[in-house]
Amino acid sequence: MKLAYGHRTPHQARQRASVVLPAARGRANAARIAPEVHVHVDTVRSWRCRFADGGLPALADRERSGRPARFTSVQVAGAKALACQLPAETGTPSSRRSCPELADELTVRGITGTVSTSTVRRWLHQDTLESWQHRSCLFIRAPDFRAKAQQTLDLYARTFEGILLNPDEYVISSDEKTSIQARCRCRPTLAPGQARAMRVSHEYGRGGALAC
Repeated sequence: MKLAYGHRTPHQARQRASVVLPAARGRANAARIAPEVHVHVDTVRSWRCRFADGGLPALADRERSGRPARFTSVQVAGAKALACQLPAETGTPSSRRSCPELADELTVRGITGTVSTSTVRRWLHQDTLESWQHRSCLFIRAPDFRAKAQQTLDLYARTFEGILLNPDEYVISSDEKTSIQARCRCRPTLAPGQARAMRVSHEYGRGGALAC
């Protein structure tokens, strides 16, 4: 009763409950029940039989096997392993691989059959693999880097030679900024006006480079 008339009952569950409710009340004519619930008479018979065999739980959808997987777990693992390799190690001339390139390379190497780009992207997303991105890094070459870095880090923590700085003591850092282009515009810049942006000439004269 609650399934058939509940306001929050999904439509599919309400319809199935409406099919078996008249039968539970003793109405055996499926041909008369079908027009009332707006379904085919064969549908009424089918759900009445399932309800008679299993009760209310039988009105739920049965488990479905779905479409068989096209690719095995070994093929998926092979695709992820290829994405974790440097292109130079596999003879690929590019420096990075995109998903379309990975899909093509998987087919050429025989790891998988024809595979779509979206499938490869979904596989890589499972392990947060992004072979098309890169991040620059710097390898430490100075032998005394640790000692220099320790002194700088101590100053960030307001410590100098193991002694805390006083509140009235400050750390000032200065560095040289090089390669500033000295150039001047060949035409004066026009001020903005109503419905008009400021206009800057793209022509300029080179004056070399300055360091400050």
